[in-house]
Amino acid sequence: MARCRSYLRGLAICVTVLLLVSGVVMIGVGFSSIEGNTPVAQLFEHLLSSSDGLLALQVFGPLTVVLSILGICAATLDLKPLLLVFAALIFVEFVALMVVASPLVQVQAQMDSAVDELFLNVTPLYRAEPYIQNELKKLQASDSCCGLRSFEDWDTQLPGSCVCTPPTHLPASDLQPNSQPGNSSSEGPCVMVVTQKLWVHSKPCGPILKSYLSFPIKLRIGIISAFATIAITAIALCLVLGLEKYWKTPPVETTVDDFNRVKYQPKPSLT
Repeated sequence: MARCRSYLRGLAICVTVLLLVSGVVMIGVGFSSIEGNTPVAQLFEHLLSSSDGLLALQVFGPLTVVLSILGICAATLDLKPLLLVFAALIFVEFVALMVVASPLVQVQAQMDSAVDELFLNVTPLYRAEPYIQNELKKLQASDSCCGLRSFEDWDTQLPGSCVCTPPTHLPASDLQPNSQPGNSSSEGPCVMVVTQKLWVHSKPCGPILKSYLSFPIKLRIGIISAFATIAITAIALCLVLGLEKYWKTPPVETTVDDFNRVKYQPKPSLT
């Protein structure tokens, strides 16, 4: 029993240290800005909201660090009342954070639909602002993609960044223009634009831009989910240690009286 309790105590210390690390990560992400790395940011300026989930991380991050230090002290010194207080405070923080952060999932879904609508409204791309065109051309050149939904977003004015070099080992028949626009080559990365007799990238840039936009929100959801898992584990361990007297079976000793009767009584405590 003593060995099991030592194991639980050591595990509680490790979990509270992980909780401390999660608090530090929450502070780091909460007070840093990662939206600036989004390509064509001007196109999505009305969709990018640095406040989504950031305030929760900025508030609950320092709180988690403080409570984690309290929990580490309680587990190290084996102070049962303090362990129970720590478990109660972490539970309150856990519930509050879940309530505050729950809209992030809805924000993720709304962003996907808003981006799809934006892609529809901004086409044809050759009419977009020069800055947007230049940034999109850079993305097309670096990620081998063309257009937002497809190369047809550029209409007939395809930029050079959309040009794709077809595989040289294709048969001659596959390198000939197809009768239907948009048919892809047998290798897949390139597609022939029949009207211009030009090979362009078949992969659209829209999903790539969506991944850039959704990454900050997904990161915050992941951090909060990790905190929730660690917090629940810490609460369970601290409750087990703090309420030890209610679940631990006291050791007993047996004695035999003069009438050969066996008596069971708890062993005297050394504390």
